Amino acid sequence: MIRRLASVAGVTLLAAGLLAGCASTAGTESPEPDETVPADSEEIEVEAAWLDGGRMIGIVTEGSSTCVPSAGEVTYDDGVLQVELVEVPADTACTSDLVARATVVGLPEGIDTTRELEVFVTGDGYHGEAELDPVPGLDQSGETDYLPSAGWTDKDGQFVILTWGSSTCVPAIEDVEGSGQEVTVTFMTPPEDQACTMDMAPRAVVVQVEGVDDDAEVTAILTGGEFDDVRVPIVGHD
Repeated sequence: MIRRLASVAGVTLLAAGLLAGCASTAGTESPEPDETVPADSEEIEVEAAWLDGGRMIGIVTEGSSTCVPSAGEVTYDDGVLQVELVEVPADTACTSDLVARATVVGLPEGIDTTRELEVFVTGDGYHGEAELDPVPGLDQSGETDYLPSAGWTDKDGQFVILTWGSSTCVPAIEDVEGSGQEVTVTFMTPPEDQACTMDMAPRAVVVQVEGVDDDAEVTAILTGGEFDDVRVPIVGHD
């Protein structure tokens, strides 16, 4: 049975921003999370997912689908990744919807995907935490291959899909259908007159699905739009 996607949002992050995040050095002195939280900071729900073979993660927060925060300063020390989320400029026009959306974060060197990773997020007046379970077998070597990838968050049935392409033409999901060990994600066909920039950027969407086997390896099948039945394993634990 096809289930409409409850919360879908796209987010783009320019390659320069990712390189800035990746430039942070493993082992950098990082304060304990409690020391970084202002007294008036609100705690929010945060989820996270491994992406791009462990070179990146997707951080899921809730808010406007058209005004997704970007990653600012990223530091790592002793199993804790601290990420600053930077909001869009105050004069930006944002939709008033409230959806799950993903911020793509390039990881510093030295993060071992076979160990649990604690993610501590700070933003403008808020903070939150998420944990990423170990995932053996991910290949973090070299640069990205610019292929789609996907990873589960700790929220039941929720995962993040990462694709690459124009930062101004983020794929939008039309339908999601889950059955057994497969999730079919159908993307909308973009308008023929859609104008897209010629950059190559990571774009992330958040997917919510039911009807899959939580205890088995699950594959996402991307179809519609620019995708022709592309099969992507969803890494991590649902």
